[in-house]
Amino acid sequence: MHKIVFLDRDSIIADIRRPAMAHEWIEYPSTRAEQTVERLQKAGIAITNKVLLRRDVLEQLPGLKMVAVAATGVNNVDIDCCRERGIIVSNIRNYSVKTVPEHVFMLMLALRRNLPAFRSDLSKGEWQRANQFCLFTHPVRDLSGSTLGIVGHGAIGKAVEKIALAFGMNVLIAEHKGAAAIRPGYTAFDTVMRQSDVISLHLSLNAQTRHLIGTAEFALMQPHTLLINTARGGLVDEAALLNALCSGRIGGAGFDVLEKEPPSEGHPLLDLDLPNFILTPHIAWSSREAMQTLANQLTANIEAFMAGTPQNQVR
Repeated sequence: MHKIVFLDRDSIIADIRRPAMAHEWIEYPSTRAEQTVERLQKAGIAITNKVLLRRDVLEQLPGLKMVAVAATGVNNVDIDCCRERGIIVSNIRNYSVKTVPEHVFMLMLALRRNLPAFRSDLSKGEWQRANQFCLFTHPVRDLSGSTLGIVGHGAIGKAVEKIALAFGMNVLIAEHKGAAAIRPGYTAFDTVMRQSDVISLHLSLNAQTRHLIGTAEFALMQPHTLLINTARGGLVDEAALLNALCSGRIGGAGFDVLEKEPPSEGHPLLDLDLPNFILTPHIAWSSREAMQTLANQLTANIEAFMAGTPQNQVR
């Protein structure tokens, strides 16, 4: 009978069905790094959303047979060590293909139509003092007819593309940065940087994609270009982003992620008071519907492993 330990249960707001097979289930609201090894002693299956399972931890857990990641990203798990030790790692697939694209377009629309700036004007009484029925203090731009560059064309990138086409946007799909050849249907990375009115990132974070967008990429963008990041904070050099926003190098940015989460007090992007920058606290994925889909798939992944037919393995 497997002992299943959920290290950070409070990271998921959903009803989690327990596996149908015989098991022992233990869950903790959250787990600090120094508690991980003790809590996973004698566990056969570990569930983690963001708790780190690095080599030094995994090597102290001889009974661990499976890591069920309650998320798509697996940056918190040492996959190489798991492979060496014969530990199955599963993750969650395609659960947020509706909620993340909706968040992308919320940010995109708010910035294209200058919603934060107009709200600020209203709070200052600008409309009340206007000499006509409407206020023209900021430009309003349509999505229709504009160009969206999508960097990362997986399930979420494809869902964003579908909505963009419904809005009447032109869509460019970025080829890998520095690629020697361009695949059919793709556009060179630098061309996407130059020609897009809006750029949306939908990539996993790894050694190749860390700081994919930095000073050189911001220099390629048009002065009105918007950058949307609902994927991983590390995809963008935050110092370069701050400089691009403060210098007016780009038109604005909508971010749902930062390199370090939760951020420390005094993080420069937390204190950035600009009408063309929107920061949300890593919630694009977190609609109640999406979290329930995640929870259902999490249980299914564990049941498949217990039945000897693992699914959604990370290799």
